[in-house]
Amino acid sequence: MNNDTLIDELVILLRGGTAHSSLDDALEGLTVEQAGTKVKELPYTIWQLTEHIRIAQWDMLEFSKDGNHQSPKWPDAYWPKETAPAGEQAWKHSLSQIKKDLEAFTELVKTGDLTKPIPHGDGQTLLREALQLADHNSYHLAEIIVIRRLLGAWK
Repeated sequence: MNNDTLIDELVILLRGGTAHSSLDDALEGLTVEQAGTKVKELPYTIWQLTEHIRIAQWDMLEFSKDGNHQSPKWPDAYWPKETAPAGEQAWKHSLSQIKKDLEAFTELVKTGDLTKPIPHGDGQTLLREALQLADHNSYHLAEIIVIRRLLGAWK
């Protein structure tokens, strides 16, 4: 497989892949109230999962491009304490930031040397970060869909 093919496949994977739902699919038609609804059996809400995706993705993006980036304290700073967004604006901001950072990461993948170690890392490559980001997001998107099913808010 040549590098261009690998980059094309990574971009598809980062945007949701072909085997599962994308972020847009998982959140389509979801209300702010549903995003903040706690299901008794689970420790988190859709809002908390969405914010976790946003924070972790931002961290992976910044780590991949900036040697001065300081990651948030794990795990506390990666998970919001609030179970619901402060309102429609907070919800829309979170979703917008996820899309913006995902696009920036995708552009980084398109221009970067995928297998060259990240200079300020300890062996990480852009390929590893891209695969980790796609894996992380798909894992939590599946959780979002499960919560939507439990809430009766899934198609």
